[in-house]
Amino acid sequence: MKIVYETHFNRQVKVYKNRPKNLTDMLRQSVESYPQREALVMNGRRITYLQLWEKAERMAGNLYVFYGVRKGDRIALLLSNSLEFVYAIFACARLGAIAVTLNTRLKEDELSYMLNHSGAKVLITDEENVAKIDHLRKELALPGISHFFLTAGETTLNQDYLPFEILEQKALAPDTEVSEDDALFIMYTSGTTGLPKGAIGSHLGAIHSAMNYEMVLKTTHQTKTLIAVPLFHVTGLIGQLLHMIRVGGTSVIMKRFKSELFIRLISEENITFLFNVPAIYVMMLAHPDFPKYNYHSVNCIAYGGAPMSEDTISALQKAFPGVYLHNAYGATETSSPATLMPQVYAKSKMHSVGLPVPVADVKVVDSEGNPCRIGEVGELLIKGPMVVEGYWDNEEANRKSFIDGYWRSGDMAKMDEDGFVYIMDRMKDMINRGGEKIFSVEVENVLYNHPKVLEAAVVGAPHDIYGEVVAAFIVPKAGAVVNEEEIRGFVAERLADYKVPAYVEFISELPRNPGGKVIKTKLKELWSKSGSNR
Repeated sequence: MKIVYETHFNRQVKVYKNRPKNLTDMLRQSVESYPQREALVMNGRRITYLQLWEKAERMAGNLYVFYGVRKGDRIALLLSNSLEFVYAIFACARLGAIAVTLNTRLKEDELSYMLNHSGAKVLITDEENVAKIDHLRKELALPGISHFFLTAGETTLNQDYLPFEILEQKALAPDTEVSEDDALFIMYTSGTTGLPKGAIGSHLGAIHSAMNYEMVLKTTHQTKTLIAVPLFHVTGLIGQLLHMIRVGGTSVIMKRFKSELFIRLISEENITFLFNVPAIYVMMLAHPDFPKYNYHSVNCIAYGGAPMSEDTISALQKAFPGVYLHNAYGATETSSPATLMPQVYAKSKMHSVGLPVPVADVKVVDSEGNPCRIGEVGELLIKGPMVVEGYWDNEEANRKSFIDGYWRSGDMAKMDEDGFVYIMDRMKDMINRGGEKIFSVEVENVLYNHPKVLEAAVVGAPHDIYGEVVAAFIVPKAGAVVNEEEIRGFVAERLADYKVPAYVEFISELPRNPGGKVIKTKLKELWSKSGSNR
């Protein structure tokens, strides 16, 4: 596919010359090519591409005609994975409205901030999350929201909410001119000042990310994915759902990950493409039901968000013979992938996150902004059409996060002579032991290869002499008996002495966000409560 240079958001970037003009156009192309093919499957409901188009059109029409939604208005979605979530995304795209996709694990104060900061006009929620919104409504904490919708559940609908089904009446919205540079979504990420930042994703970015996956993973209309990660994050929304819409494939949707159901659906639905954090694959492989099923259909497995041990990689290759394994690296700000591992790569590249996607420009720079040499570690900067235009109503964050058209990832990385990228650490997670810089990922990669370790995470622990030392949190494999000295000895055989964990804590599970990433601030809090007494 031909790549050319164009200017978007005041940046000259590489783009695919032939591409849909917006998300609605991308859906239309698949509807025209595969009208009766299943686009969505969930809980026994099977929705074809034509049905998806009709549902999104009706929802857009109702929002426009009866509830005054116009281009640029923000529609907040506080929803678990559901068909309604998908309809809402495409209804927003049709109107040029902006979907504010909210993490369902957020607390009330966090939700209040995001809903008010984004200026949401409409909110759609479900029974699992309605109690939080009820509380905020009683406190009059959501003055800007004029309409509240509630999706149907097992109990009677709350009379204080409009039923979601009312949006399925026959209604038609007028044609709206939606540019590919227009905002598609706002996703909130953690902010350095303590307040979340609302990353503004565009139609341009989502489309290019979907096309990047198509190009590198070689997916087609015959591809079928199983979505177990949240749709309110870029992996579920773009890496799977919109990716499948682009190629005319099928998305089988789970409300949330459950090992037993996940395993069964892979087999029963003849899933071909999986995309998850490593922890999900570890749980899948360890589940007693895993050997009961046949997985002959699976031919592509992607993963990201955390290191994957060589043992887990080997186990996946054994369980899914002939499968292509793709490490992936990206962020909300890159609309999912910035790098992807190609289908074929040398074993020596196993710990890389792959090559930059076809339309990305990436570079590694030192603290002065100068390009790093091959193999030298610095901050990873990323430019491309998939990079968000900026943060919603946050000029300070925009000034700090973007430089010369590049987004500053905050990740420490290096590139090898073949252009493969290696993520070493988050800048804020790098450990400084008496002047020696230690990348937590390097230590974690070693720990993951210990035969008794299921999961591992490393943080810096305060130290009177060295300032910081390495503290490792270990989740042992089921039934495994392991102690601190065994762990320290294993690392000492493979890394320099100053990288060996000074402290080792054994815990039942690592704290993770809904996207599957380890929350290291929680581990530091845990250390401050327990480890500081050692």
